[in-house]
Amino acid sequence: MLTHYFRIFIFLLIISEIALAKSIVDCRVATGEITECNPYGKKLHYAKKVVYDSDKLKLIIVKTLPTPEKKQFVKVISVAEMIEKYIKVEDSKRFKGTDSESVKITVFEIPLDKEMVDKKIEKLKLSHKDNIEPIVVPEIQKTEAHYGYYVVVKGDVLSRIAKKFGLKVNTLVKLNALKNKSSLHINQKLKIPFEQKMIDSLASATYKVEEGDTLISIAKKFKLLAKDIVTYNHIKDATTVRAGKVLKLPLPYFLAQLKAKKKRAAQRVKNGRFDINAFGKHKLRVTATAYTSHGKQTDSTPFLAAWNNRLRPGMKSIAVSRDLLTRYGMKNGTKVRIGGLRGYYRVRDKMNKRYRKRIDIYMGLDRRRALRWGRRSVVIYW
Repeated sequence: MLTHYFRIFIFLLIISEIALAKSIVDCRVATGEITECNPYGKKLHYAKKVVYDSDKLKLIIVKTLPTPEKKQFVKVISVAEMIEKYIKVEDSKRFKGTDSESVKITVFEIPLDKEMVDKKIEKLKLSHKDNIEPIVVPEIQKTEAHYGYYVVVKGDVLSRIAKKFGLKVNTLVKLNALKNKSSLHINQKLKIPFEQKMIDSLASATYKVEEGDTLISIAKKFKLLAKDIVTYNHIKDATTVRAGKVLKLPLPYFLAQLKAKKKRAAQRVKNGRFDINAFGKHKLRVTATAYTSHGKQTDSTPFLAAWNNRLRPGMKSIAVSRDLLTRYGMKNGTKVRIGGLRGYYRVRDKMNKRYRKRIDIYMGLDRRRALRWGRRSVVIYW
């Protein structure tokens, strides 16, 4: 009979444990709709102790931990409940509407135009007279502009100077306090709103390359194209530019001056007035050599030329090949200009019949100078 009751007790105990296990679970496996969990799981009720005997054979002893007097259960709450209870959520101030009776203005310290800010304040004072906080506007810091000076040269007028630097005439008048726009004199200094290096470069249309400069940076500085600088200066390697090299700048005003100069020269040629660089009506490229009055270079009369012309050291005289006399119209005493040499030379002698398109420049008794000249290709005008 006792055995029967004992079996019933054991069965009820097992049923209660199963029911308790279904209702209360360990916290680490709490999922779904479970509202409570046991932080002190069943696995912690038992422990195993290893004891070594004298013969070092291990003996495992199972000990039961004392059951806690009162089981502690942890309540499981959702994220929404946690936010409502533990986190204070305030209303958004960014999108919350403002009350027309209590308007407060916050001005950030931004360097604005003071006149514009004053107008804004006046408008706000009219609409909200009593609820305006004082506005502090920082003073606008004026940066000092860089100025340099341009020295007036012969032929300068105010309009040309303004065009050269890309400025307006009135700007130059105000900067320099000029009463009359035409009142300029040579060596007068004009104030220009650029750095002195930039003024010198724009005035001379040249730029001296500095360390770190590239063709792109130079072109950007003067608002030009890098390829135009390369073409204008006949640069073969455009990847590197040597520091200290002076580059010619194809500035618009400088190109316009060159174009006008060529046009005037062409007009003078057309009207019969020839420029010194285009002397005479004819020009021809010839081979030029030099000779002196020594026995090995001439005949037995070194100071006597053709047509019985007497030669003396220092005389600007040339000998020409026979084809220049017969085909190109030269004659004794023809006035000739030689490209690269100063002054004018006269035809006073003629060369051997075997030469064509040749001239021989007389250099007196200066043999060293004649050797230095050697043999060159030049253009002659007559």
